[in-house]
Amino acid sequence: MKKIIFRKLLSDCLVFSLIALLGISSIIWVFQAVNFLDIMIEDGRNHKIYLLYTLLNFPKIISKVLPFCIFFGFSYVFIKYELRNELIIYWNHGIEKISLINFFFLFSILILVLQILLLTYITPKSQEIARGLLRTSDVDYFEGLIKPKKFNDNIKGLTIFAEDKNDNDEFINIYIKKRTNKNKFQVTFAKKGIFEDRGESKVLVLYDGESVNNNNNKVTNFSFAKSDFRLGEMESHFMKHRKLQEQSTLDLINCIKSIYLNQKINLLNCNQNKPKNVYKELFKRLVIPFYLPLLILIASINLIITKENINYLKFRYSIFLLGTFTIVVSESALGFVGNLFLKNIFFMLLPIISIIILYFILIYKFKFNKIRI
Repeated sequence: MKKIIFRKLLSDCLVFSLIALLGISSIIWVFQAVNFLDIMIEDGRNHKIYLLYTLLNFPKIISKVLPFCIFFGFSYVFIKYELRNELIIYWNHGIEKISLINFFFLFSILILVLQILLLTYITPKSQEIARGLLRTSDVDYFEGLIKPKKFNDNIKGLTIFAEDKNDNDEFINIYIKKRTNKNKFQVTFAKKGIFEDRGESKVLVLYDGESVNNNNNKVTNFSFAKSDFRLGEMESHFMKHRKLQEQSTLDLINCIKSIYLNQKINLLNCNQNKPKNVYKELFKRLVIPFYLPLLILIASINLIITKENINYLKFRYSIFLLGTFTIVVSESALGFVGNLFLKNIFFMLLPIISIIILYFILIYKFKFNKIRI
């Protein structure tokens, strides 16, 4: 009987938390997708790369939203059960509150493990794959590179400008500057230009123009009635190196280990003189997830007081504010992470100490019934 009751309560908490998680994450994802749309179009990527890139950012959004959704979901279900007098039925059937607290605390450990897995492996891997798509993909959405009355230099070594665009998708008065290296560049003017499909690639066909070539201060020029300008082999200004959040957790740990062992290590973004950013990334992946069990325990405080209490409404608001404050603290703690490991220990132990204190407070309340509210 006890197992059935616990499972029913847990399933309600999980279903509501999951609905909140997917709903909020989807809204954030849509807003991010709109922002990425501008980036993709201006950078000349096709819709497939854009779609994959936005989808691969979804795990990062989930990891950010999960703590709030878990706290909100569990709090909502506990309050709903109390308002419907369902908790009274549980207590009348011999269910001890401390047993319920222990059950949810043990379950919070599972949520903790899943969040650590999400932050240490899934999210960095998805970020690496997402940016890898941009690093290896070709610039093939060329129409987005040319916008009337706007200079575009998103492609490395290339600047394009068009005065206007007519109803036939023809660009009027085109200016193109292509720089191969420091001492070699080409400037092309054309009265008209249009994109044409040539098999698997697109070509910008220029009409009635002139090209000026500068090679080590030797200037040559020629006029043309029609000329093809290929963009398929161009590279964008997109960053080629991997960011810190794309690095594997093991590499970050090895970076910190090399600092204390005074060993030289060939790892990207491992600044042994200023490891602050590495500490922050590890803190985000390995420490912040410990706030999840704390948030579930805070939500469990709703079991302390019944709706018959005159201060019940104020009590509920206080719990919500406490949970919100905990989430803010978990995110703000990143700003206090420094270059020295010993100075970071307090913020690393803060969620664990808070969990222990709150857990024993709940045990004291439920088991010994000394706190009166």
